[in-house]
Amino acid sequence: MTRKDLKDVGSGHTTQDAIGAIDATNATDRGSMILTRDVILREIERGRIVIDPLFPDQIGPASIDLHLGDEIRVMEGGPDVIDVTEDTDYHSVTQLRRLDGPYLLKPGETIHGITRERIRLPGDIGGWLEGRSRFARLGLMIHVTSGFVAPGVDNRQVLEMANVAGRPLAIHAGTRLCQLVLQRAEGSAIYQGRFAHQDRL
Repeated sequence: MTRKDLKDVGSGHTTQDAIGAIDATNATDRGSMILTRDVILREIERGRIVIDPLFPDQIGPASIDLHLGDEIRVMEGGPDVIDVTEDTDYHSVTQLRRLDGPYLLKPGETIHGITRERIRLPGDIGGWLEGRSRFARLGLMIHVTSGFVAPGVDNRQVLEMANVAGRPLAIHAGTRLCQLVLQRAEGSAIYQGRFAHQDRL
């Protein structure tokens, strides 16, 4: 259906119905869709998606659960006022810590975590990091704003975790804190930016 087909809309359909149908058709033509479990498994079997390590029960109906790794960065050090510029390095205002025991994330505090899993995607598949509802309901944010996983990445994903609850949250290494939602892209691209191959915080 194209825009010119609007003139053919019958009395049983509104113009808005027709526009919705056009948008749905165009989305299908582009092939930009969320990947469900069967497609994820097929892409993994083909070697196009690699999650390491990965256990079968991590794969849900349309996402893959990811574990928190064993190190974090806490906001310590550096100037009292942080310049938000392209040149600012987060290493200069954070300190690396092992997560050998629970870390008490205070209300309003932000820390960096990193996934235990390494993720490798082909150029035509990207994704989004999302929290899990059981932890969101406790007041845990998994990413402050940067939840996009670019096509073609080969890295571990950093989590900018924040506590928006009214009491401390005890954060444990090895917990499945987030999920990766995968989406097929229109075209193909390989991310080659600053964090393309990050393995450590």
